[in-house]
Parts: sequence; C-alpha cells; structure tokens
Amino acid sequence: MERAGLQLKDIMTRDVRTVGRNDQLAVADTIMKQARIRHLPVLDADGGVCAVVSQRDLFRGALLRALGFGGRAEDAMLRQVAVKEIMSDELHTATPDMTVSDAASIMIERKIGCLPVVESGRLVGLVTETDFVRLVADGASSTGSHSQRSA
Repeated sequence: MERAGLQLKDIMTRDVRTVGRNDQLAVADTIMKQARIRHLPVLDADGGVCAVVSQRDLFRGALLRALGFGGRAEDAMLRQVAVKEIMSDELHTATPDMTVSDAASIMIERKIGCLPVVESGRLVGLVTETDFVRLVADGASSTGSHSQRSA
C-alpha cells in the first residue's frame, strides 16, 4: 500500500492494554512494566475511553523516591491513588480511517505520545510513536533491500 494512503487501521496496535478510571496507580504501573509500554487508555464504567495515563504520569511517584522517601513510600502512594486522580481531562482520539499523516500532525501539535483509536465509541486500537518509528523502519528496510537488488 502506498504510504500517502495509509490509515491508522493499517499501523495501529489492536491488542491494547487498558485500566479503569478507579484502578489504583499500582495496577497501571504493573501493567506498563510487565508489557513494557508507556501509555494505557483509561476506560470509564461504560467501557468508553476517557483518558490516557502515561509513564510520565507515574513518574510523579518516583519523585517521592528522589526526595528520599524510598521505594516503600512510592509503592504506598501508587496503591493509594486512583488513576482518575492523576489523569488529564484533555483527551485526543482518532478513528481507524484517519490518515497516518493527520494522526502524526495531531500528536506533534498536541505534544502527545499516542492516540487511542475509537470507532462507534469503543476503543479499537492505539497508535503510538513506536508505530510511526516502525513504519519508517519498515519503509527504510524495504527501500534498502530494493536498492540492493537493483544494484
């Protein structure tokens, strides 16, 4: 498929880990560490996306450790604070048929690292900076191998 016509459904991650707005930050922290991801869409009681919690949001707990409170204080804070207490009210989403270029422009303009992909009010995917890097890397490797073949 031609890159200019690529849509988010062509590059998005479909198997998306999520947390609920009432989950403890410790749940989000554990999921991110185990799955080695930096963003988790937050779902409300109806299953709709209401926010994204990022690894950056969780770094607030790391501040306790930096101030000398140690890992136990950080763990305690993560268990006591709900996701809804630190999540941002500003949510930007995309649709599966949005172009990759339009999504990238939104992410750059808004200085955000991901866009939940929503269809009919339901989360169907997530596009992150990593998806864009993978797209460029795949394009570079196919271009590189093409050049080698024609040489």
